[in-house]
Amino acid sequence: MPLRLDSPLAVAVGDGNAKALQKAFGMVTAGDLLTHYPRRYANRGELTPILDLPKGETVTIVAEVMSVSVRDMKNRRGAMMTVDIGDGVGRMVLTFFAKYRGQLEWREKELRVGRRGVFTGKVGDYRGVTQFAHPQYEMFDDELRARTQADVLVSTPLPIYPATASLTTWQIEKMIGTVLDELGPVAEPLPDEVRREEGLLDARTALERVHRPSTKDEIAPAIRTLRMQEALTLQTALVQQRYLVRMLDATARPARPGGLLERFDASLPFELTEDQRSVGETIAADLIGGAPMNRLVQGEVGSGKTLVALRAMLQVAESGGQAALIAPTEVLAAQHLRSITRMLGPALAPLVMPTLLTGQMSAPERRKAALRVAAGQALIVVGTHALLGEKTTFADLGLVVVDEQHRFGVEQREALRAKGTSPHALVLTATPIPRTVAMTVFGDLDTSVIRTMPSGRAGIETFVAPLADHPGWFARVWERAAEEIAKGRQVFAVCAAIDTDNGAEEADQERFEDEEESRGPKWGVVQLLAALATHPKLGSLRVAGLHGRMAAEEKDAIMQSFARGEIDLLVATTVIEVGVDVPNASTMIVLEADRFGVSQLHQLRGRIGRGGVPGLCLLVTEAEQGTPARDRVDAVAATLDGFVLAEVDLDLRGEGDVLGARQSGAKSSLKLLRVIKDADLIAQARAIAEDVIEADPALERHEGLREAMAQRLSIEDRAALAKN
Repeated sequence: MPLRLDSPLAVAVGDGNAKALQKAFGMVTAGDLLTHYPRRYANRGELTPILDLPKGETVTIVAEVMSVSVRDMKNRRGAMMTVDIGDGVGRMVLTFFAKYRGQLEWREKELRVGRRGVFTGKVGDYRGVTQFAHPQYEMFDDELRARTQADVLVSTPLPIYPATASLTTWQIEKMIGTVLDELGPVAEPLPDEVRREEGLLDARTALERVHRPSTKDEIAPAIRTLRMQEALTLQTALVQQRYLVRMLDATARPARPGGLLERFDASLPFELTEDQRSVGETIAADLIGGAPMNRLVQGEVGSGKTLVALRAMLQVAESGGQAALIAPTEVLAAQHLRSITRMLGPALAPLVMPTLLTGQMSAPERRKAALRVAAGQALIVVGTHALLGEKTTFADLGLVVVDEQHRFGVEQREALRAKGTSPHALVLTATPIPRTVAMTVFGDLDTSVIRTMPSGRAGIETFVAPLADHPGWFARVWERAAEEIAKGRQVFAVCAAIDTDNGAEEADQERFEDEEESRGPKWGVVQLLAALATHPKLGSLRVAGLHGRMAAEEKDAIMQSFARGEIDLLVATTVIEVGVDVPNASTMIVLEADRFGVSQLHQLRGRIGRGGVPGLCLLVTEAEQGTPARDRVDAVAATLDGFVLAEVDLDLRGEGDVLGARQSGAKSSLKLLRVIKDADLIAQARAIAEDVIEADPALERHEGLREAMAQRLSIEDRAALAKN
């Protein structure tokens, strides 16, 4: 019986290989293996430049054996085999060890002078000579090539696959070949008219040619076809989900003349910005529609997203509906409540009874708050994960507001939405998202952008303090802090850890597999507080620490004290990354800035320059020029435009897992698509998907596309789409 794309891997390649593939790459089906595309192609007749191999990385090269020697070890028992390989310009050494010479005889027969092969190993250096120690390899069958089809073999591209230490590229190639040989008919994901108009291949031919090209000219058309298939599959899933949400019935929540929203607007001591007004009008229209609103609002730190969300909450409250705002931290939730209460003022706040509900409240306080929510007295509810608990119920949940969406998994967001009947949803983010990422990740959401900033804000200057080049600048950083405090201003200092002595790092710190990951952070909140206590200018000032392992009451008390100007310098972790609003704070010092991501650094910088006080951001780093870590820091210093930085961040880190709850950039669920490079293709696929779903919502007449979606999107991915 022929294989299908959804056939289990164990059936396709055997139990052992299936387990290895699942462990290494999370593969489950034959289709998963066939979408493990080559990362590049070598040519059996061409050699890889050895001189360019990066030290410390595992690489795969094509090379020729130049010499072989075997000798007994001098200082210990055993034998060593040394093989020189070269590419005509550079040379390197392969080393193999054994308990006795006889164990190396079979390698001598394989690794004969003049033979070429594929070699995989970690690039090392021994006495100035590049080497692989115990590499894995596969030799080309030179004798066969010499006798038959020599020219064809030399010109046939050799696929090089993403591999691991236990699964080599040629092992993966053989398994893919086995699956292709046994594979039955492959459904066509692309509509026939699209394939004709774009000159694309059929699905089976595209798979054959991407994995087993006869010539290099066959590769590009295959990749182009598979890229369109991937784009259309993802966009159709998103468009279909958007369509299904719009088929639900939602309670209309109109504002009324003289109601809460109108009274709130009349009380504002300032004019709404143009973007606040236009986005607000769009949301107001969504709330009176027959389908649930599903909108993403993105905007820079301080652009007024909370104000826009509050206006939506008040519109819902006019009909007796409740709005729940979920925030990622206790500090931010408490600040949101204070900010909302302050904006409402004494006349409106009692009418909607803003209520805080968090996990670290005392049991009596939490019960009292939960009762207000369940009874419908609290029309605006602000909280953390406590809102998701089974004991938290709502009388009439009409609007869910998710703040800083990237800090929540889809399961958490869905758990809150499930507490109402098709409630409207508003997702806020201060992390600007490139257009193509928004289209790919949040394609089932309508998107609004707030770009204009409220008037009266002072600018922010950002400087890198490169300690690798100028160690003396570290002292100058703290002198600048003292100068700002002397002017009556306040300073943030951010560390990557709580206490470096016991390795207590902040749980939500972004991680990077750069060279700096080989060392732990030098500075924690504990260590910096101790150092500043003896500083000649800062030691006598009011300095406090703040981190995520403090009790909620303590964190909140410190932040309120800082906001009142009772603390001069606040040493903190990224707990202050979002939402903390202290207009008098002029300076942000980030120690070991290279340990943070572009978006994190931009968020931290957004904590200053929020009033009439000019902002100064000092990014302190020991990362050397030209390293990925330093590139991130330099990128943030180069611009204040979060949308530009979002593009930079995407380019430096990768897209991340664009579906599901995973958010890191290390492994992308995208196979061939890259959301910046393929922006036009994604937009084209989006338009095609919209036409397809409009004409055939259940994909009854697009069986191939329906099958591709079932294969391409895991159960978790589909659940994630349903919950976004």
